[in-house]
Amino acid sequence: MLGIGLFGVLLVGLLAGWIAKRVLNRGQSLFANLLVGLVGAMLGAWVAEALDLRFVGLLGGLVVATLGALFLLAVLAIVRRG
Repeated sequence: MLGIGLFGVLLVGLLAGWIAKRVLNRGQSLFANLLVGLVGAMLGAWVAEALDLRFVGLLGGLVVATLGALFLLAVLAIVRRG
């Protein structure tokens, strides 16, 4: 997420965590949304880079971060169950 600054990264992380929470119907706090979104953004960026996919700006960062956050929450749900 180059070029969007610290505030942009925090905004993308918060939005990505909130979207992932809504999609998976989970109840979590604002801080948890931010944390899940930021970790999901790092995870999503790592996977996108490994697959040689490019994303640009706020919208591209939001898509990748949301996909990473969804993946993170899905893995956590599987680990908690078993």
